[in-house]
Amino acid sequence: MRISRKSRRVATSRAPKTATPEGSEVCMCGIAGILHRDGAPASPVIIKAMTDKIAHRGPDGEGHVVHGPLALGHRRLAIIDLSPAGQQPMVTRDGRYVMTYNGEIYNFQEIRAELAAMGCQFNSRSDSEVLLQGFATWGIDVIRRLNGMFAFGIWDREERVLTLARDRYGVKPLYYVQCGQTFLFASEIKAFTAHPEFRTVLDEEGLSEYLTFQNFFTDRTLFKSVRLLPQGHMMQVRVDRQELRPVQYWDFHFEEPNETRKEADYLDELDHLFQQAVQRQLIADVDVGSYLSGGMDSGSITALAARQLPHVRTFTVGFDLNSASGVELGYDERSAAEHMSYLFKTEHYEMVLKAGDMERVLPKLTYHLEEPRVGQCYPNFYAAGLASKFVKVVMSGAGGDELFAGYPWRYYRAVVNDSFDHYVEQYYGFWQRLIPEERLPAVLAPVWAKAKHVAPRDIFRGVFSEHASRLTRPEDYVNHSLYFEAKTFLNGLLVVEDKLAMAHGLESRVPFLDNDLVDFAMKLPAHLKLGNLTEVVQLNENEPGGKRERYFNRTRDGKLILRRMMARHIPPVVADREKQGFSAPDASWFKGESIDFVRRKLYNDRARIYDFVDRKTVRSLVDDHLEGRENRRLLIWSLLNLEQWCESYL
Repeated sequence: MRISRKSRRVATSRAPKTATPEGSEVCMCGIAGILHRDGAPASPVIIKAMTDKIAHRGPDGEGHVVHGPLALGHRRLAIIDLSPAGQQPMVTRDGRYVMTYNGEIYNFQEIRAELAAMGCQFNSRSDSEVLLQGFATWGIDVIRRLNGMFAFGIWDREERVLTLARDRYGVKPLYYVQCGQTFLFASEIKAFTAHPEFRTVLDEEGLSEYLTFQNFFTDRTLFKSVRLLPQGHMMQVRVDRQELRPVQYWDFHFEEPNETRKEADYLDELDHLFQQAVQRQLIADVDVGSYLSGGMDSGSITALAARQLPHVRTFTVGFDLNSASGVELGYDERSAAEHMSYLFKTEHYEMVLKAGDMERVLPKLTYHLEEPRVGQCYPNFYAAGLASKFVKVVMSGAGGDELFAGYPWRYYRAVVNDSFDHYVEQYYGFWQRLIPEERLPAVLAPVWAKAKHVAPRDIFRGVFSEHASRLTRPEDYVNHSLYFEAKTFLNGLLVVEDKLAMAHGLESRVPFLDNDLVDFAMKLPAHLKLGNLTEVVQLNENEPGGKRERYFNRTRDGKLILRRMMARHIPPVVADREKQGFSAPDASWFKGESIDFVRRKLYNDRARIYDFVDRKTVRSLVDDHLEGRENRRLLIWSLLNLEQWCESYL
């Protein structure tokens, strides 16, 4: 790899930061907890060992509280000052509630003022204390007031109830597992491995789900019995009850408005809400940077950040294309990013990846990722590592595509359908990203007896729940697709983004997932996001590269209103640019410079993966790619990741 700096600004002294209100503090963290449901005392040694496993999430401090059967732990990454007043786990003045919390509440000052007016007193100006005081005042209903990203556990000493909750969109992860009478939760699964009652075992049903979707649409993980608390859910765990039942408190709801307004009005409101979202998330007492891919979403965030901050660092990862071919020759976005850096006067840093960089980072990446999810994420791991060398907070464009319909070639299936079942049939065929359902018995032959109970089609259909009854118009099906992708694809992206950033002690913020902006986007008319979908041709999602020749030049579609609004802040040529995913030229590399690595890992008779998948069937699929018959880059990446997972965790 190669790293270079291309600074567009000459600074003679350290630039000031955008400060938070005096004395306030916010932190990104790692949390963990133990609850012995049989009443046995929790161990301070074990809870510390659990938080030590996730020390990378919070290298700036740690804290632990043990109260009878409960233990809470916390690792702290300080984004604002490190005063003792914000130490966690945090306890209310009366000693009733104890909290461990990871996240950032952007509207905590408004909530604090409301609580103060009710007579609440505060020892600090942290969002942590506001959350805890809010819970003590309103109970779990406090989560409906929060605009931010969070995962927390709060123990009620009187009622002996542990409450867990996760933010609306799932920006911050929260895992849990029941080991006999011991309940564990943590920001990352690896914390569980420090507990003597936890055993690392592969979940065959989870493997079947992943090999279908290259993601998890349920709360399963690749670790048997480990669950991810779904986004927008809370759960209460009682000492005297065995039931574990997550309860949903919020959900996406894309729908056509009852009354439409002038497009100009929508544009003005979108402009206001987007600027407000970026401004809210710029608050920090440390340097804030931004990813800059060369596309519209990250470019717009950077443009607005550069107006409000005197010193913005931006980060781009590009690719050595000497051995790339075909559409992959267009994968390197460095020139577009450099142009925007020039326009917005940022201090710009670049990293160039080569074929061997994937091989070198795979063990470390897999350890931090813990469970494979969507896409090929090793370039994102390098990008986070690059940013972490210069800043502690980085802005990301995640969420823009899912809210404003940035994948128009997917939605053509949602335009004309005979029924909901017809819609599911078409859309399900598209979302089998790795192995078609009919081939799963052959691929999973060694464990099929345990995996055959999984019905991928039912999992897919189950995402929609009660929403299926409201589909009568093409616009309804479009909004249905947006709902599906926000619940599944975006959720997977956010899990990956959090872990890859926190692996480097970096906080990643997502301005597009501001509550006010999301609420507005969900009520936008579909025709303001997409044009004439009947003109869209069917595309293969596994096909790498841009969609220019097949689709984009014909329709100029996707995120239409967002493009028009962004043209106020970035050059129109950037706002109107074709959608380009962030991906390395792996289709070329896997059958070129990395072919020996692929064969060494996947053609090895001792490969651990063959305890779970059929060697002959898998090798045949890999051969299809290496010999140029099919593009199976996503499958090869997933198999490499799974093999490394087996080596790292089993």
